[in-house]
Amino acid sequence: MSERSAAPGDLALVESLVNTLDVESGADALDTAEGRERLGIAEDEAAHARELRESLRAALLAHAGHPPHRAVTPLGDLLAAAPLLVTVDAQDGSARLAPAEAGSSLLARTAAAVAQALVEGTWTRLKACEAVTCHWAYYDRSPAGRGRWCSMQVCGARAKMRRYRSK
Repeated sequence: MSERSAAPGDLALVESLVNTLDVESGADALDTAEGRERLGIAEDEAAHARELRESLRAALLAHAGHPPHRAVTPLGDLLAAAPLLVTVDAQDGSARLAPAEAGSSLLARTAAAVAQALVEGTWTRLKACEAVTCHWAYYDRSPAGRGRWCSMQVCGARAKMRRYRSK
């Protein structure tokens, strides 16, 4: 739904996972082989991916100052099970968390992306649209970090029109 550019770095994976569900229409990309393939998951992993997606959505809503959209497994509980290790670049000595296994799970890749974004200070800029019919993930590039909608032309315009009409 958003016309915004993708989140930076590995946060694009998190954004992409959250945006596999169109809340308004109910279309779920994880129901299709193509949608699962884009995230590198098998059909039998879709239920776990959905649970992770909704926990991420609740965290992104919290980044925007909103309560969870529904009861979910706490994101920290899910990410605690991810096998990660510290890798150090031999060239520049930089360190980062990475999935412990090659061809790693979506959970491990997501945990590594969140950890890296936390280090880079970008994690809290990834938010979920406040529109209850949307909750699309977007990266807030506004100077003050106060973005509220994934799209000012769609969700923002609808909210402002509702507010205007209620007056």
